[in-house]
Amino acid sequence: MRAVRITRHGGPEVLEPARVAVPTLRAGEVLVQVGSVALNNTDLWTREGAYGRPDDPKALSGWRGPIDFPRIQGADVAGRVLAVGAGVGESLVGRRVVVDPAIYDAEGPDANPVGLMGSERDGGYAEYVTAPAKRVHDVTGSPLTDDQLASLPTAYGTALGMLERGRLRQGETALVSGASGGVGLALVQLARARGARVIAISSGTKIDAVRETGAHEVIDRAGDVAAQIRAVAPEGIDVALDVVAGELVSDGLPLLREGGRWVIAGALGGYGVTLDVRRLYLHNAQVIGSAMHTPAHFDLLMGLARRAEIEPVIAAVFPLDRAGQAQEALSRRGHVGKIVMHP
Repeated sequence: MRAVRITRHGGPEVLEPARVAVPTLRAGEVLVQVGSVALNNTDLWTREGAYGRPDDPKALSGWRGPIDFPRIQGADVAGRVLAVGAGVGESLVGRRVVVDPAIYDAEGPDANPVGLMGSERDGGYAEYVTAPAKRVHDVTGSPLTDDQLASLPTAYGTALGMLERGRLRQGETALVSGASGGVGLALVQLARARGARVIAISSGTKIDAVRETGAHEVIDRAGDVAAQIRAVAPEGIDVALDVVAGELVSDGLPLLREGGRWVIAGALGGYGVTLDVRRLYLHNAQVIGSAMHTPAHFDLLMGLARRAEIEPVIAAVFPLDRAGQAQEALSRRGHVGKIVMHP
């Protein structure tokens, strides 16, 4: 089959087209023909080795450790089941599916992700990919396109995990950083659907697009962000849904209401953070780390997909053999929505 893989860490040039064997089915797995694969920042950072390790933040590393090269990237896959391994019912064959890309630390609905398809196992930058049958979700009846379905696992799964861990409730005020990106737009849509008032942070050229997605207020990140938040939410923020971190945490934490929650799932603005801990303990505030989703969160997400209660925005479509250009387009961050590829 045709695939694109990396054999080392580096820039887009390390993405190499290859002809490789169709992956062999193991017991409990299914073989999926990839219809669409979506790109994420995890693709860039895995390729670059930018995740670091607990004992060495500057070490080259995949999502949760060293990469077993060569590796086929691509966490987010929508397609059709072509074959099943031993122990899997034949009824899945021919079904339209979305793959949960997480590798979990345990069984059960509240397991934590400790690995990722495209990093700790081969992913969807290929014509075919295998996945555990229990991580394949039947979405045959969904009116969403394959491109939209492929946009869901990492971005919307991460966003839903943030909402759930941050306990966002109807009527609360939510702050969304990085609102024009894949996770950011997902946060805006999901928080709005939950009945929250959504204040989004974006760049000037993307403000209208973010507002059209559902944000009640959009703040220009080029200005004084804290002052703009105070102006539109003088009563404070209940939950911050943050993929930027950096100085935003330091500046924004005092804007939380009593008992507010600051949920972090990314560090586009930098991973070194300084904060005044008095703003935590004097106000019963919480800073919560959120890595992707649990199986229970993903089940909720697939229910939304089947009912088309969310509609991902597609920014661009590339063929698989232009994976390097697709990743470069993602890294420039000039788009609104998701970038996808077709094998």
